[in-house]
Amino acid sequence: MERRVAITGIGAVSPVGNTAPATWEALKAGTSGIGEVTHFDASEINVKVAAEVKGFDGAELLGRAEARHADLVSQYAMVASDEAVADAGLDEEGAIDHDRLGVYVGSGVGGITTLVQNVHTISQRGPRRASPFMIPMMIANMPAGMVSIRHDARGPVLPIVTACATSAHSVGEAFRAVRHGDADAILAGGAEAGILLEAVAGFQSAKALTRNPDPATACRPFDAERDGFVMGEGACILVLEELGHALARGAKVYAEVVGYGNTSDAHHMTSPDPEARGFSRALALAVEEGGVRPEEGLYINAHGTSTKLNDSSETLGIKLALGEEAAHAAHVSSTKSMTGHMLGATGAIEVMASALALRDGIIPPTINYRTPDPECDLDYTPNEAVEADVRWALSGNLGFGGHNAAIALRAYEG
Repeated sequence: MERRVAITGIGAVSPVGNTAPATWEALKAGTSGIGEVTHFDASEINVKVAAEVKGFDGAELLGRAEARHADLVSQYAMVASDEAVADAGLDEEGAIDHDRLGVYVGSGVGGITTLVQNVHTISQRGPRRASPFMIPMMIANMPAGMVSIRHDARGPVLPIVTACATSAHSVGEAFRAVRHGDADAILAGGAEAGILLEAVAGFQSAKALTRNPDPATACRPFDAERDGFVMGEGACILVLEELGHALARGAKVYAEVVGYGNTSDAHHMTSPDPEARGFSRALALAVEEGGVRPEEGLYINAHGTSTKLNDSSETLGIKLALGEEAAHAAHVSSTKSMTGHMLGATGAIEVMASALALRDGIIPPTINYRTPDPECDLDYTPNEAVEADVRWALSGNLGFGGHNAAIALRAYEG
């Protein structure tokens, strides 16, 4: 018998708030976390804006020794995991068998800041000056490893790397593992900390980032004037727990995870399939597994990157998966209009937004939407949140390499 899977804890460090509640309040209010780049000198590149985490002090939150030996990506992951574990009550004695507690936390690029800093040191001062912590701090599995160590999670630990679909796949695979009995609870999500000159320069050369210097209009998903995404950073960790286990210990339930789709475009290194075959199939698989009934009220948290190709192909994919009538009736929004594109962390924070939209009956907006695009003709919840009676949610993400992930959620009604 397949088990039901609930979200019982949430933690977040994001460009719009350094906790999950602060992030959700900002998303409902349509508050943007996008501003001028401060992490590095952007005078020599054309990209002038980013969605940076603000006021984060890893040494204060984790202790100076822990922070010194952890790349910022792992610091984000650990802080978000601390919040999620406390929120779920898993830090209470006897709350869980730690042999049955897992960690599925991914990152698109891992500790890229550590890598770049050490490359500069080696080139300037020689190879003997490389940090002994360079390798463990830079490898992409370390956020998962450090979260596991921090919370004594001795169950299955799986760091997933699928570019911008990373944490959506992490949530989906964790859902499967809990549902099939491999663990009683899994800390699932992702983290990213890649707003540095070398990474932004690479994305700029790939023509993926907006060159709009105005933070108020730079990220405008589904708008006809969109011209590229805004890089973001941060982390989001969700506690996925077997429902019976959660109820037995009196845990609260935000929503249920009920379906998961995982497909590939097999099309291009960076461009989505313009016919949306892979993405639509991922959505359809999640809908089928979850028994989603769009007519009962559906919210779709779109990937919505604010790039020309993604937003039009994603709109097509939603229509192909649901049919024209259901697609047009659904509430859709892109919270990236506020958080920017958090890369390996984006899927999890958008599942968070989906779960809280179901809990509160509030659809967060797509801000900066001004000029309709005939190829993007769904209800994108422009500029202001709306109240809605929604029972189901879908969150979809795409990643370089052709990766597609979709998560289906159901409102929890006891």
